[in-house]
Amino acid sequence: MMMKADRRTVLTGMGAAFGSLAAPAILRANAASARVVVVGGGFGGATAARYLRRYSAGLKVTLIEPSEVFATCPFSNLYLAGLRDWDSITHRYDGLRAAGIEVVHAYAEGVDAGAKTVTLSNGAVLGYDRLVLSPGIDIKWGALEGYDEAAAQLAPHAWKAGLQTKLLKAQLEAMEDGGTFVMSITDGAFRCPPGPYERASMVAHYFKQHKPKSKILLLDSKPNFSKQGLFQQGWQALYGEMIEWVGLDDDGQVVRVDAAARTVETVFGTSHKADVLNIVPPQQAGAIARAAGVTSDTGWVPVQGQTFEAAQAAGIYVVGDATIAAPMPKSGFCANAQGKVAAAAIIADLAGQEPVAASYVNTCYSLVGPDWGISVAGVYYFDGEKLAEREGAGGVSPIGADAAFRRAEAQYGAGWYASISADIWGGTPV
Repeated sequence: MMMKADRRTVLTGMGAAFGSLAAPAILRANAASARVVVVGGGFGGATAARYLRRYSAGLKVTLIEPSEVFATCPFSNLYLAGLRDWDSITHRYDGLRAAGIEVVHAYAEGVDAGAKTVTLSNGAVLGYDRLVLSPGIDIKWGALEGYDEAAAQLAPHAWKAGLQTKLLKAQLEAMEDGGTFVMSITDGAFRCPPGPYERASMVAHYFKQHKPKSKILLLDSKPNFSKQGLFQQGWQALYGEMIEWVGLDDDGQVVRVDAAARTVETVFGTSHKADVLNIVPPQQAGAIARAAGVTSDTGWVPVQGQTFEAAQAAGIYVVGDATIAAPMPKSGFCANAQGKVAAAAIIADLAGQEPVAASYVNTCYSLVGPDWGISVAGVYYFDGEKLAEREGAGGVSPIGADAAFRRAEAQYGAGWYASISADIWGGTPV
């Protein structure tokens, strides 16, 4: 049984290698006079910035990121559970500066693709030869009736790590034992498909330790979810009947929110009352992608699978959660792999070379309990027309694994987070 775990460890370690296979040849390119601007300092953007400099040490790279400290969505659920402190999921940009990257803390407010400029909130206008956008997600306010920015201060989404995450944790801590935590889960494309179910697991762990009479109700707009059998097996083993999942077929789709009353209403008119209400709402690409004109009517960015250049704008590359990149999920690991491939493609483009064949890897680790890890892995490639999954190269954790296997996967998840954080930001968390 451990052979599968070992394969997953190998896949995790291959994450850095997949995006950099062409680096030795590309390093010969003379792109020292070019300037690349990268917008967004998360898993995709910070990776692209670091690997652009790694592939061509003389290239001028500017990273635009409003936050001086970046909080990661991966492992934020462990913060809710009390298994991690806040500093352990936050990162500064000193390591990127040390690598020769100019880091500017401001908002990118506009892109002029014709003039090749980016306008910043501080009034600066930056010219670029190539542009990378990694804006993550924005909430589609109002797409779910009753859920707007004001409502999010009462019923947090916490789907962008930061103040919303801290607000949700404070509400959980203030809740009386015996209360009900209700989560509404959107049916559209959203960041981290297993995320809501890991969050339910981590809230259940917190409740089991501190508020054992409490309940968790998941109202899901989908008929099934990522790693469903594995999650439900873990829930039953660790938390008994504490977690109830209601899918689309059983009237789980929420259509209306009253954040002040902490109630939601489903499509068939059923009302549910929460003591703590968490909404995972409809999402779209971050605002700068829409301002740059690279989104489609879906709200997301179509990209060329070989390079992650935007389908609608030459010279602009988009990586991470903002993209339409199925079958790749919207995960931090995928953003990291995409950032490396985009960086290599940009260097090749600046040198007048064809991009090399791209390959991408992903492993999504989820924690059901402190010693109960599960995962799904995949390898992806461009088949000449579209992104595709390499058949037989991935898979999910076995449903019948023993306690040692589950414990090992939990450890692998922690190792993945430490490794990818060092790969992207360098050094140690704040």
